[in-house]
Amino acid sequence: MEEQSGELCEPESEEGEKQGPGPPSDQAHPVTFDAPDGGWGWVVLVATILVLALTLAFPSCIGIFYLDLQEAFNASNSETSWVPSIMTSVLHAGGPLCSVLVEHFGCRATVMFGGVLSGFGMAVSSFSHSIVHLYITTGVITGLGFCFSFQPAVTILGHYFVRRRPFANAMSSTGTALGLSTLPFLGDYLRSTLSWRGSFLVLGAVLLNCCVCGAVMRPVRPRKPRKIEVMSNGPKPAGKKGCLLGIFRNLASGLRKHMAFDLFCSNLRFRVFSLGITWMMLGFVVPLIYLVPYATAHNMDPSRAALLLSILGFVNIFVRPPVGVLFSLSWFKGRHIYVFSAALLINGLSNSICCISASFPVLLMYVVTYGLSMSVVGSLMFTVLMDTVEMSRFPSALGLLSIMESVTLLIGPPLAGILVDRMKEYTYVFVACSISVVLSALFLMVSFYYLDSRDAAQKNSNSPVPGSPAKPAVNLLMDCQYSSVPREGDKTNKTSLEAERNTDV
Repeated sequence: MEEQSGELCEPESEEGEKQGPGPPSDQAHPVTFDAPDGGWGWVVLVATILVLALTLAFPSCIGIFYLDLQEAFNASNSETSWVPSIMTSVLHAGGPLCSVLVEHFGCRATVMFGGVLSGFGMAVSSFSHSIVHLYITTGVITGLGFCFSFQPAVTILGHYFVRRRPFANAMSSTGTALGLSTLPFLGDYLRSTLSWRGSFLVLGAVLLNCCVCGAVMRPVRPRKPRKIEVMSNGPKPAGKKGCLLGIFRNLASGLRKHMAFDLFCSNLRFRVFSLGITWMMLGFVVPLIYLVPYATAHNMDPSRAALLLSILGFVNIFVRPPVGVLFSLSWFKGRHIYVFSAALLINGLSNSICCISASFPVLLMYVVTYGLSMSVVGSLMFTVLMDTVEMSRFPSALGLLSIMESVTLLIGPPLAGILVDRMKEYTYVFVACSISVVLSALFLMVSFYYLDSRDAAQKNSNSPVPGSPAKPAVNLLMDCQYSSVPREGDKTNKTSLEAERNTDV
């Protein structure tokens, strides 16, 4: 009854004093629970929505303070763009470290620690006196805090929902839309009243709400008891050589467990998906960073430019829930990747709309089209990854994917800034982003179609042809000789013949 309502227990202590509902657990076979698909899971879903609103959407809202940071530190476009770029890159690159924290302390404690770290980073950044200080405080510290809050929230949501997982992922992705629709308004208001330094201080306090969200993320099943190490009396390698060998073994084991390199080498679908997403991130986030500077550079009021980001967020809020319900239907099972690729293709093509004009109606049409396609991409991204790998390997797969994404997320905005500094025009940025995203969408679509066609052909070749005789289950050896076993009548006849021979003699 408790499993259905979602009233789930705390992790077991190391001594095993706390027991969850159900039969008592032993050291060899710990108790596990099925996903509630409801109950307390809805509370965790709301908390995940808020965490994603405060983390994933935050780097895009740095564009509100883009011109202020340029003036305060006399920085170029490429230098200023490193601030959101480092933040977004660290947000994704901290995945393996986040996996280690989740394993040792659980999702709840890791999310709360991330909230404290991100709030501290933004508060300290308000006292920065150079752009390099912002790289460390706003970029590294705050980005790492975002990583520690975002990834455990997505991971624990996957444990709470199985049957309704596409719907839960779509609903949680509305958190990004919620942040995009509210943080620009908040940032613009704080900037006009408190300047960028006061705004960063207040935003640091707002980020502490991740701690509240993490507090409600109770674990689905008790933590596995710590295994008792068996002391070995065999010979051990001594000296520096043995120490280095142990370090390398632990390092290899950690890389396999938390970064899924073995999964990347063995699972072709995961490899293709990881490469496609890494390629996509080179131009997927950049338009959100440069949209406000592009509009204000063409004499648009900063408040109206911030309104564009808010409209983009509202479009995501209203579109993602029905999209999640729609793609939860059984017909879409196995077709999520194609819907994802088609939406990504439309998203890339929509960036070319900005090249028409910088007027408000044209940019409004752009954010609506971009928002519709972004809703589908955001709703299906984690669903496609969960379809590609087993759920037990999802945290490590997400960690490796995050590491790969961080490379293109780091270099994307600075490359766009260099392009603006040299060409003196923002439209080239949107053209470059359009080409990058469109090519990644075509790569994913064609690759998965080829893999599905190959698997279908192999399945058909292995299936028996209708009307053909079935193959024997056991293959008989050709050099085996068989002798007939005499029946009862044969034994009687043989006995009578022997009797006749004896009589004749």
